[in-house]
Amino acid sequence: MNDTLRGAALMVGSMACFAVEDGLIKGLSGAFPPAQIIWMLGLGGALAFALWLVLSRQRVWSAHYLRPQVLLRTGFEVLGTCCFVSSLALLPLALASAIIQATPLVVAMGAALFLGATVGWRRWLAILVGFAGVLIIIRPGGAGFDPATLLAVAGMLGLAGRDLVTRTMPGAVSGARLSLHAFAALVPGGLLLQWALGAPPVMPDAGQFGLLAVCVCIGMAGYLTIVAATRLGDISVVSSFRYSRMLFALVVGGIAFGERPDIATILGVIIVIGSGVFTLLREARLRTASQA
Repeated sequence: MNDTLRGAALMVGSMACFAVEDGLIKGLSGAFPPAQIIWMLGLGGALAFALWLVLSRQRVWSAHYLRPQVLLRTGFEVLGTCCFVSSLALLPLALASAIIQATPLVVAMGAALFLGATVGWRRWLAILVGFAGVLIIIRPGGAGFDPATLLAVAGMLGLAGRDLVTRTMPGAVSGARLSLHAFAALVPGGLLLQWALGAPPVMPDAGQFGLLAVCVCIGMAGYLTIVAATRLGDISVVSSFRYSRMLFALVVGGIAFGERPDIATILGVIIVIGSGVFTLLREARLRTASQA
């Protein structure tokens, strides 16, 4: 097995972890307000990454945390996570996951608009087609439109903003430190949201504490696996396997929640994924040509 195949396999494993994590979060939303899930997961993730840094003999605190780019990235992360977790509580898992699939398209568009990246007409066309797929999924103004889908859209935009800012980050800021900073910021963000919504706190029982711990562990496994995946083989090919998350979401949603996506949702997902894969491969082809 070559490096690209190993990277693709790791990427698929990472997406499986994230889909299972989403399913657990959706399951927990029946017992806790979404805002409380956000700050509890933030606290668990921050403690886990802090322990990781200590065990790997790295400093937990870094002056880089106060840099404007890091603060902006964390702000987008909090916005995206709060909106996406809230959407998981209100929408079918497959529908929320389908909307998130458009994140790479928004990143490609944002890179052209704000970072000076060159995007040719073919990729612009793919981006527009992908957005048409998103409209098919959410059906604004139609009888099947659910206003909660706007939360998933806001979550997708927040996560795309995070990825865009990450492209401008200095190399001195490690992924583990960025993750610790982001998870720690979810704690005040979730608490503030819970206070603003007037949702009373709920004390977890032993089983729920266990589920929260499993959720944090699976999220960290997904993070570690995706980091390993992006370091192997052809990054454009490996990254295209991010879309396998949708397949896992369909399986988890069907088994755990009895979800059956309709034809419009499936068609929209196919369009979004096709546009995203084309954009990734086209970008890789152009990058290879420029380096020749």
